[in-house]
Amino acid sequence: MIDSHAHLQDREFNKDLDKVLARATEAGVEKIVCIGFDYMSSRQGMDLARRHKSIFATVGIHPHDAKTLDEQTLEKLYDLALKPRVVAIGEIGLDYYRNLSPREQQKKAFIEQIKLAQELEKPVVIHDRDAHQEVLEIIKKEKAGINGGVMHCYSGHTPLALELIKEGFYISFAGPLTFKNAKKSHEVAQKIPLDRILIETDCPYLSPEPFRGKRNEPAQVKLVAQKLAELRGMKFEEIARITSNNARKVFRIDA
Repeated sequence: MIDSHAHLQDREFNKDLDKVLARATEAGVEKIVCIGFDYMSSRQGMDLARRHKSIFATVGIHPHDAKTLDEQTLEKLYDLALKPRVVAIGEIGLDYYRNLSPREQQKKAFIEQIKLAQELEKPVVIHDRDAHQEVLEIIKKEKAGINGGVMHCYSGHTPLALELIKEGFYISFAGPLTFKNAKKSHEVAQKIPLDRILIETDCPYLSPEPFRGKRNEPAQVKLVAQKLAELRGMKFEEIARITSNNARKVFRIDA
């Protein structure tokens, strides 16, 4: 399996990262994409990828921190993105749930980082919370999926997912897929093409059942894969193989 979205640089893992990685390997997780959410976390993720063969990194400014993205930071992100094992720009996007940065600044930062990804010919990893329509409009207008992209921890409905797939995106499911009341996510997971599905943890957040409320870690992506297999009426091993191949394709990771 490949955990397509993890935050291993989070302080939650400061004391036991080696054990976390060992448990991931034991569970069958062969690769982990460590996602940047501000400049420092992007640097830290890149450093982890340099030290561990199982880790790849992305660099980007999360919509919560959009107000911090200036020309100098954009240049520093560009330099980081050129480093080996940096596979995408992200996570970027819009978050209208918390609004920790003004919405206009979120849009500006989103568009600037899409352009950065296009210049570097890299895919984008998108965070979208309570902003589905505006995210889709920006994606279409800016051709954000021209080099591929991932809608991380997807929370929209099926028609939107199919629109995003047309724009070049993969749809990624996290721990909430295992929740009993996640009927909308269950429907999306059943209906979209298999060759556009990814699995992730978003660790240390969004633990799947039965670990809800506790720290999440890459080993638990197996529970997401098992739920996806159940929803699709397939064997776990098939889902693991297909989602791993999808992750390799979008992030251009060698087998």
